[in-house]
Amino acid sequence: MKTDYICKIADLSEMERKWDDEIARAGENRANWAVWKTGALRNREAGWTLPYYGILKGEIICEATAHLCPKTVQNAEGLVDERTAYLSAFRTVPAYQGQGYFSRLFRFMLDDLRGRGYEAITVGVEPQDETNRAIYAHYGFDRYLKTAVETYPDQTTITVDYYRKKL
Repeated sequence: MKTDYICKIADLSEMERKWDDEIARAGENRANWAVWKTGALRNREAGWTLPYYGILKGEIICEATAHLCPKTVQNAEGLVDERTAYLSAFRTVPAYQGQGYFSRLFRFMLDDLRGRGYEAITVGVEPQDETNRAIYAHYGFDRYLKTAVETYPDQTTITVDYYRKKL
């Protein structure tokens, strides 16, 4: 892996840039992404989330977010507390998928969360999303917690299965 790749906790200016890129690509879902951006920036400023970015030659190529506060997570009971972080927004730019960049970011994130005293992490996945289910199983999310419904800003609803991994 190239040495010009870094993993870090994003600052607000990096988040602004990343969210603006996501919104520009969102098409008809642009309104949802705009609402999510506002929440992401607010939650980061409040210290309720930690956005982790993988940056290659100055380009943000992958990301994940750790939610540290139940206020930032739908169906939060059993998913996030003082010793459990909820993870979301696992994304990698398609051109960089399958090259180990996200795996390196994931390890960085887990090391950071362990250092902050977290003992477990949780994640949600739609039941029919077999690709992500397999990825999460690969990363050790092996304890099923519950199934619940999440609602997007535009009132679209999705069913989500939640899983846990010990750190």
